[in-house]
Amino acid sequence: MNWHGVLALWCGAFGLVALVGYGRSLAGLTRAQRTVRVTGRIERVREPRHGSSQEDGIAVVVRFRDPSTGEEFVVTNDTGTGDLITTAWVGREVGIRYPPGRPHAFRFTNSPQDGGRGLGLPNSAVLLIYVGLVVVASIDWGWPWALVAVCGPLTVLTALHLPGERRRMRKRLAELDAMASATGRVIAVLRTVETDADGDLRTSRTPVYSFTTPEGTAVTGYQPSYLSDTTAAYGQDVVIHYAPDNPADFTPALAATRGSVEANLGCAVLALVILAAAAVTGAVLLSR
Repeated sequence: MNWHGVLALWCGAFGLVALVGYGRSLAGLTRAQRTVRVTGRIERVREPRHGSSQEDGIAVVVRFRDPSTGEEFVVTNDTGTGDLITTAWVGREVGIRYPPGRPHAFRFTNSPQDGGRGLGLPNSAVLLIYVGLVVVASIDWGWPWALVAVCGPLTVLTALHLPGERRRMRKRLAELDAMASATGRVIAVLRTVETDADGDLRTSRTPVYSFTTPEGTAVTGYQPSYLSDTTAAYGQDVVIHYAPDNPADFTPALAATRGSVEANLGCAVLALVILAAAAVTGAVLLSR
């Protein structure tokens, strides 16, 4: 079978996946559309143990109500149920999702809002069809076609994305400027040991912070470390900057957080320049 036959099978298989996926979405039958999403409330928070793994998250007890029956459930997240809870306080609302009629199969979610239309799989199938067309076109007509066909659309998408990224950066910087501050403490340092691609062990350490807002909300949370020496951080007092209306949005290093936000826009601009240059290079090569 030649390349064109392989392409026909490739496009046919993923085209069928896309048609079925879009059809299920239009009919409201995708898993994301059928999933029940409710809001629970934290009733108890357990501080992470010093030296434990950050993969466990913060252990909490949450109460939620099934809207179809009105029955209340009190659950915990100490068995790896769904997304990690990395910031918690008594009274905080958290997302819960589960299949219809099966609240005992709950999962915690950091996105309690509508789960979307379930278009991830069909959109991925369309993308793979496009990749197949690009590969065959590159084989038949030369590799510069790949530069034009891949980098051209990506350049357009990045250019369309850039204004929104700039607005998000400005909004985020304004939020950081409006943050309040409180004295907190490193109550634990989490330790996670992983094996990298070469088989070597890699150890990461993440401080867990505890601080109390002026309203009396006791917050426990962890983030990637901004401390120079995490091994000696246990028990240290630190200044925590947090959003008054959402203490889950906090940082122990305001300047470093601002720099990271500004760097994101810089990366987007750099990506646009590289993609545009690659697309132009491909067009020039094809014109020769």
